[in-house]
Amino acid sequence: MIVLFTPIWASLGSALNNQALGLSVSARFAEWLRDNGAGSVVNSAENWWYSHHQPPVGGRPLAEALPTQQRTGVRATGFHRDSTAHLTVPTSLVPFAHPALAGEGSWRPVGRLVQGIPAIYATFLRPDAIHTSVVDGIAWLDTRLLSATLYSGSYIPGGGPYTYTAPVQPTAARTLVAAFNAGFRMQDANGGYYTQGQTILPLRAGAASFVIYRNGTAAVGAWGTDVKMTSDVVAVRQNLNLLVDNGKPVSGLNANDTTKWGNTLGNQVYVSRSGIGVTGDGALVYVGGPSLNITDLASLLVRAGAVRAMELDINTDWVNFATFAPSTLTGLASPANATDLLPLADMAGPPTRYFETWWARDFITMSAR
Repeated sequence: MIVLFTPIWASLGSALNNQALGLSVSARFAEWLRDNGAGSVVNSAENWWYSHHQPPVGGRPLAEALPTQQRTGVRATGFHRDSTAHLTVPTSLVPFAHPALAGEGSWRPVGRLVQGIPAIYATFLRPDAIHTSVVDGIAWLDTRLLSATLYSGSYIPGGGPYTYTAPVQPTAARTLVAAFNAGFRMQDANGGYYTQGQTILPLRAGAASFVIYRNGTAAVGAWGTDVKMTSDVVAVRQNLNLLVDNGKPVSGLNANDTTKWGNTLGNQVYVSRSGIGVTGDGALVYVGGPSLNITDLASLLVRAGAVRAMELDINTDWVNFATFAPSTLTGLASPANATDLLPLADMAGPPTRYFETWWARDFITMSAR
């Protein structure tokens, strides 16, 4: 039996030592099972676990769950926001839960300054009026000051080599302001992938798509209608269907639907989730955090101002949004000057991943123009 199953032991042993498959041994084991035809077993086990570990009703968040004042970059002299091309900073968000917590819904600048002014603002909201001890993070990104890049990995989307892949190189780290997770594994994403002038996986008409153009601007929309292939498109990352359209959650959205919004963790339960949207004036908004169902995620994206939005990756290991604030104007972004959107307990996947050679999943960076 030992000889007969040697290939299996070798495959499993390799997976359990592959950090790109997860932070914990259990997460790596789950990914290995999915890759070897046992995804339904994993889904059933995870659905059972999360359904028996749902967030409590009522209560207040622990002090350590609330974001603290994050660091911002060094301010250059001679620059003023009024004289720099930028988007208008959004107004404070109205909380879903009452009474509001101190700072809830209020934007604060985070990360490296661009042309002497903040390019990213962050806040937090509780996702509904029932689970009032849960805190989720929201980031607003000024696309007139920031340029997007899609980093590709040997595991997601697979293939390569790629020009932009982990680790982030020093030349890119010199202007890096933020980095965040992309979407599902491609076999679960129900969509395609395009980068470096190559279609890595066929793009699906109607799929929710994060599109990056040659000038670094980015858009979110349904492929073939809101966004299309042109000579200016340099990258397309698709993941499921739109979650928000025309400024509203898409019709028929159901927290108990485990077919349309990904079977990876079964969407009838509350898990860590993330999403990205675009506002009416072209800003990007990212939402991420713990204990979210799919309707909560859509509601948070709409509250943040998204007119179109898509779900990104889910599960604790994968949801991460980090900003970087070096101590000098042209200093290198690094884990040492990184700050997560939420504290470690609620955003467990650390930003060190973006600077490691073993990180084999795709992600998105935002850099100073």
